[in-house]
Amino acid sequence: MIDKLKEIFQTSEIIKSISTIKSKKGKSILFGDNVRALKETEIKTLQKNGCWSQDWLKVLVTKNFDARRVANSTFFGDVIIGDLNEDIEVETGVKLPAGIFSSTIVNSEIGNNAFIKDAKLISNYIIKDNAIILNVGILSSKDGAVFGNGIELPIAIETGGREVLTYAEITIDVATKIASTRGDKELLKSYEEFVKEYCEKVKSPKGIVEKSAVIKNTPKVTDTYVGEGALIDNANLVQNVTMLSSVDEKAKILNGSYVVNSILQWGSDANSMSIVDSSVLTEHSHAERHGKVTGSILGPNSGVAEGECTASLCGPFVGFHHQALLIAAFWPEGKGNVGYGANVGSNHTSKAPDQEIWCGEGTFFGLGVNIKFPSDFTKSPYSIIATAVNALPQRIEFPFSLINSPADRYDVVSPAYNEIMPGWVLSDNIYTVKRNEGKYIKRNKAKRSQFVFEVFRPDIVDLMLDARKRLEVKEKKEIYIDKDIKGLGKNYMLEASRVSGIKAYTFYIKYYALLGLKKVVAKFLAEGKSIADILDKKTECPRWENERAILKAELPNNDIKANLKLLAEMQEEIAKSTQVSKEKDDKRGARTIKDYSLAHKPASEDGFVKETWKITNEMKAEIEELLKKL
Repeated sequence: MIDKLKEIFQTSEIIKSISTIKSKKGKSILFGDNVRALKETEIKTLQKNGCWSQDWLKVLVTKNFDARRVANSTFFGDVIIGDLNEDIEVETGVKLPAGIFSSTIVNSEIGNNAFIKDAKLISNYIIKDNAIILNVGILSSKDGAVFGNGIELPIAIETGGREVLTYAEITIDVATKIASTRGDKELLKSYEEFVKEYCEKVKSPKGIVEKSAVIKNTPKVTDTYVGEGALIDNANLVQNVTMLSSVDEKAKILNGSYVVNSILQWGSDANSMSIVDSSVLTEHSHAERHGKVTGSILGPNSGVAEGECTASLCGPFVGFHHQALLIAAFWPEGKGNVGYGANVGSNHTSKAPDQEIWCGEGTFFGLGVNIKFPSDFTKSPYSIIATAVNALPQRIEFPFSLINSPADRYDVVSPAYNEIMPGWVLSDNIYTVKRNEGKYIKRNKAKRSQFVFEVFRPDIVDLMLDARKRLEVKEKKEIYIDKDIKGLGKNYMLEASRVSGIKAYTFYIKYYALLGLKKVVAKFLAEGKSIADILDKKTECPRWENERAILKAELPNNDIKANLKLLAEMQEEIAKSTQVSKEKDDKRGARTIKDYSLAHKPASEDGFVKETWKITNEMKAEIEELLKKL
């Protein structure tokens, strides 16, 4: 892993940019020796325009410098100014001449056709071509700034134990490996050395504002690398930050936001009075509407709005749109939701804030839940913790479960226990699973991270197989608790839920394997290969071997035609279940609100329901074609 990480030294845009400063050749970083002293007539023009310099000999310019485009400005130390001969769009539809107006420049270089106006102090910065600096208080950088790299994040444990050092291009996969592999001291040491070397390479004698970047209406920006096309507008404070950016994927800090000691990657966004402190927003993640992200890493396409995320690693597609708390969470797979008022934050035992939670992929924390630590939901992906549940510290190992407040009290069950219904999301709420699968594909904006959007895949199905096995008890009871069935956690389960869970798991285990069969049959037929022994012949494909083993165990008849027909029937049943799942909302809504049906589309017209039926009909047609060829 470390060798692969070191490839970043050759590809990193920030390292490349800083290396040009460190290897300065000639009089200027931007222009080399293609600069000259001011002409006497140019100095007179500048002075006539209200400009002053402590020493005009230290102000160098390029060949086509236009002194008429510099006014009411002051220059201290070594200053270099490029060509100023174009008009720049400083606001939508508003073009003004490139130049320097009413600003103070200290020991800095200004690239071609930059626009600088009302900057009280620009000190020790390289401002590249077509950049815009407008109405800024202080833009300064110290010699040796590392722009927020090398910050130690207290992932999952506020007091330390899973620390992750940051670098600008850090990914969720790397952070996950470092945070969860604490026994590999050699790896941790190598990673620490890598980050130390990275910080040496980004340590810069000057700050940098890359081409076409914009900084405006902001009182203070210090020790910050502002990437190409990045936008800082009306921020409260930006300090010790790296903004990786491109013209097509702008990193943004806007509208009262406070960002310090942090990294914002391509397309990420701190907006509307958010706070980002000692954190990383990976590509196309965001903090907005007073959201607070502290000591955390947000995965691609994840966002925090209004709530607080502290000492957490959140993977991709985590929705966090209301006032809620997520603290000390290790959630690399993401794809979940934190509802309004959720308190996923009982990390303090009154002795120390040293407890943690490991969330499962797709976990849904409902409104007002209270989750006590330590907890581990990694083997119960796509589970729902229902509204107002108070969950004890526990480990749950049943995928697609519903955890709800107890509907009744039982003498054999602690009153602090909740009720768990394994597989309930599959049997009663498949709409949510299938909709999210499609939603994440459509909403993905990240270009550098690879995601597995498929829910029913080998690792998830293996968890379902294991859960089903544990549900197959020798002695049936009315009520089961953790001492009866491993993995129930601090919850009880009714016999009806056990039976329903087995049925739901079995259905989708078979469905997953049959999808694999359809894919392999179609491939073999397209290639003109025989399918006579595909269920018995071992291959080098791990995915098909997983699917084939399940087919042999669950559908031992080896009848390919019958199995393909069964897949068509199961797909139709899923489509019906998806529509029925949505129809429950229609019925409940109509009973509650008198004109509900007038304001809500019926389930049959729901976009996702219609899409599911479309996919179902297409699959049935494909299966029909395969059956004709067999």
